Amino acid sequence: MENSSPKPLKRPAGMTGFSIVFVGQLISVVATQMTSFALTLWIYGKTSSATALGLAQVFYIVPFLIISPIAGAMVDRYNRKLMMMISDIGAGLATTILLVISALGILQLWYLYAVMTIMGLVGAFQWPAYSAAITTMVSKEQLGRANGMMSLIDAGPGVIAPLLAGALIGFIKLTGILVIDVVTYGIAILSLAIVFVPQPAHTEEGEKAKSNIWKESIFGFKYIFARRGLLGLLCIFLVGNLFSGIAGTLFAPVILARTSNNSVMMGTVQSTAAIAAVAGGLIMSVWGGFKRRITGVVLGWGLSSLFGMMLFGFGRSLVVWIPTVMFMTVFGALINGSSQAIWQSKVEPDLQGRVFASRRMIAWITQPITPIIAGTLADYVLEPAMKTQTSLSNIFGPYFGTGPGAGMGLLITLCGIGCVLTAIVGYSLPVIRNVEDSVPDHDRLNKAEAVPAD
Repeated sequence: MENSSPKPLKRPAGMTGFSIVFVGQLISVVATQMTSFALTLWIYGKTSSATALGLAQVFYIVPFLIISPIAGAMVDRYNRKLMMMISDIGAGLATTILLVISALGILQLWYLYAVMTIMGLVGAFQWPAYSAAITTMVSKEQLGRANGMMSLIDAGPGVIAPLLAGALIGFIKLTGILVIDVVTYGIAILSLAIVFVPQPAHTEEGEKAKSNIWKESIFGFKYIFARRGLLGLLCIFLVGNLFSGIAGTLFAPVILARTSNNSVMMGTVQSTAAIAAVAGGLIMSVWGGFKRRITGVVLGWGLSSLFGMMLFGFGRSLVVWIPTVMFMTVFGALINGSSQAIWQSKVEPDLQGRVFASRRMIAWITQPITPIIAGTLADYVLEPAMKTQTSLSNIFGPYFGTGPGAGMGLLITLCGIGCVLTAIVGYSLPVIRNVEDSVPDHDRLNKAEAVPAD
């Protein structure tokens, strides 16, 4: 009688595997956004400063950008599933450090900024690894829907996270919310551990790009700059992120300033924004976006800025903030999902780690300075000018009011105008408008040999 060894368990793969990872990440991000909400209240309660809030973003984004090219090269070199797990483990450990400091009652701003630096370093690995893994896990036809689901991870937790954090923080304090965050990182790591994530197929372009880690780190920049259409598309996000980054820094402070630090009203606005973003993500998941994906990018930027950001700055109550924030966020999935699908279909899968990391670095290069610009202009220029009888308050006071929050509202509206102009100029340029025709899809260029590694 022959001995029969048990068959190895088949790990979930394809859209099923992707869905499992999606659920694990969704649960984890809910808790992480609860932490973010609680920390926003803690910082603003301690300092009443938009600059202090902005610096938390700076301490995250600077290390994120610095290490991104190396992270992208490592994602392409090594097992992508492992890179995703390392990112989640690192973020979980950083949150644990913050938990211990909070439990000991010694939390200070500089401790928080140090932890944000660690989060930025490990976060640099997550986005290129997840973005590149989607390409190998789902078919080309499912990219729009998969990216729509991923947009729900950005938006969905925001529906309940502010409300949960606002309701719980009075009972379990910041420390209790951090405990929840640490536990859910374990759930995210477990969901990754049980699925099969294929390694990308080897392509001719990918083989040519192999070199030492330093040369591979700068390869993504060379790849993008050699393709004017992709570079032009990226410039829309570079300029748009400059304006939206300035405005985004001020959303929480302007609401708190105009409502006497009312955390419930801030949570209501944030949850409304998230509900609209979830709706956009669900629509994108079912629909998949415009056939001409560049249309989704520029139309989304234009409409969200025109009817959202521009009008949000005028708001002094929920009557204005709720509808305008819905316009700002409902198009997020269309913008990012359409752009992501273009990049995933154009860039060879075994190059996506490096190229996507470089792409993110270029798109976000202004993010370290936008909080500083926003905080400086708000705290030292526009807010003081709109509180007193000045030429600026005489001109804009009838529209934005005077007193706390008026200067920040004016700046948000100006940023909305900048985003609208960015979308219009971008679509008027043929090199951007015709990117889907001028840059061929990678599956037309390469006959690849699959690599069935996990």
